[in-house]
Amino acid sequence: MGEPIIEIWVYLAQTPLLWLVTTIGVYQVAQALSRRVGAPPLLNPVLLTIVALVSLLLLTDTSYDVYFDGAQFIHFLLGPATVALAMPLYQAERKLRQVLLPGLGALVVGAATGIIAAVLIGTLVGLDEPVLRSLAPKSITTPIAMGVAEAIGGLPSLTAVLVILTGMVGAMVGREVLDLLRCRDQSIRGFAMGLASHGLGTARALQLDREAGAFAGLAMGLNGAMTAMLVPPLLRWLGL
Repeated sequence: MGEPIIEIWVYLAQTPLLWLVTTIGVYQVAQALSRRVGAPPLLNPVLLTIVALVSLLLLTDTSYDVYFDGAQFIHFLLGPATVALAMPLYQAERKLRQVLLPGLGALVVGAATGIIAAVLIGTLVGLDEPVLRSLAPKSITTPIAMGVAEAIGGLPSLTAVLVILTGMVGAMVGREVLDLLRCRDQSIRGFAMGLASHGLGTARALQLDREAGAFAGLAMGLNGAMTAMLVPPLLRWLGL
């Protein structure tokens, strides 16, 4: 009985469709579970999906390359999904005009604060310089963050992990922090989540409110460019 099951698993594991279906299925289960218990911060669907998939890959001794053969289809859809965020932003054009100048100011301050805070905290706990440089672009989307890290002498692979952790934390506690600050404006809430926690924060903001998701997507895109410009001079200013 055991050998046929193993043979079936070996066959399926070589099929890209397996990991595509598994990823979608695990996320759907995680989302249903999160909604059933009231969507607490620690049961964020993205976090649950990551934990479940990593555990499954380890248990089945499946390499990331084999997994990505299937998951690459979801990866491809990240581009169209990001572009689609322009639709709710277009529908909020009037609000966008109203908050344009304050938003640009918040972008500069938020990007600079994220970089400086990460480097200073890392310095206080005694991290090495390459790790500090890897920390600097942690709040922007992964492809840009890895490129920035490589350009400034950081470790792109470490930066990718830090970016994911940053996004997960923002997605888990962003709403609660903004509630504690009594921030009710959905455009401000979304902009803050997209600025601080890139794609995962944007996805969470879009789940909570359409307008918040639109402004989160705007902040995510603008912060990528702003952080890429600010990191080199701020690191020099910080003595790195």
